[in-house]
Amino acid sequence: MDMTYYDHGTPAERWERARMFFDANDYAAAARVLDGLVAQVPEQTGPRLLLARSYYHSAQLRRAEAELRILVERDPVEHYARLMLGRTLERQGRQEEADAQLRIASALAGDFAEL
Repeated sequence: MDMTYYDHGTPAERWERARMFFDANDYAAAARVLDGLVAQVPEQTGPRLLLARSYYHSAQLRRAEAELRILVERDPVEHYARLMLGRTLERQGRQEEADAQLRIASALAGDFAEL
């Protein structure tokens, strides 16, 4: 597959293109754009989180998990990454691991009633 379109432009242009694909529910195309963008700016949370979400919505759950684990390792109090990791683990049938992440996400969000 020719990746020229997905890798073309500045990081800001690629971010906008990825958001356009994501907003249009073309998660696989968004992931193709974001994969190269994350490689170029690996320290930025936004592109990596959107990449994980794109993988999740296109049922690439192992890839989503890998990206989310990077985010959680880098920033243990990143609530949304924890929530997404829990949901990703749930979809893989790994409920015990999912429950642990979801409890942490709830605590980080201040929702202590579920604990």
